[in-house]
Amino acid sequence: MYNKKFVKIFFILFIFILIIFFIFIKFNKSDRKKIIENSVEEPVYNSNIIEDVEYTTKDKDGNEYFIKAAKGEIDFSNANIIYLTDVYALVKLVNSEIVTIFSDYGKYNSENYDTIFTKNVIVDYLDNKINSEYLDFSLERNLMIISKNVIYNSSENILKADVVEIDIKTKDTKIFMYEQEKKVKINSKN
Repeated sequence: MYNKKFVKIFFILFIFILIIFFIFIKFNKSDRKKIIENSVEEPVYNSNIIEDVEYTTKDKDGNEYFIKAAKGEIDFSNANIIYLTDVYALVKLVNSEIVTIFSDYGKYNSENYDTIFTKNVIVDYLDNKINSEYLDFSLERNLMIISKNVIYNSSENILKADVVEIDIKTKDTKIFMYEQEKKVKINSKN
């Protein structure tokens, strides 16, 4: 009887030691594998982020467009689209004054030069300043659509509206609200 207990204890102890031994070897092997994998140089992937981005273009009518950003990120699904950060744009329209645009972010299409400016958008033109959260600028469509919390500051008035549309060729401007029952608000500075 004493022999049977001893054999059982010995057998359980032996299995326990074997389990620990296999666990030790398994973890030790994976550690060695990690060391080998880490010592092999991994391929270096090029980033799609560009610092200090600048683009310049001129349309068939002679209008010039310059855009600069602190950082640009190329869209992998469409290489013509570049997402911009800390954006500055300069628009020189024929027979007109220079328009400057600032925004936190932008989406630039290098194929047709269309640009969407977003967040803290500021448009300076002569003595006018327009603040908004969104601006869609298109040389192709000759259109600048400014929307989302639009505040238009001139030397004489402060205007609040949902949308300001400017035809960059004719300089025709439409100012409106999305909902008919809401009115454009104009406050005189005098």
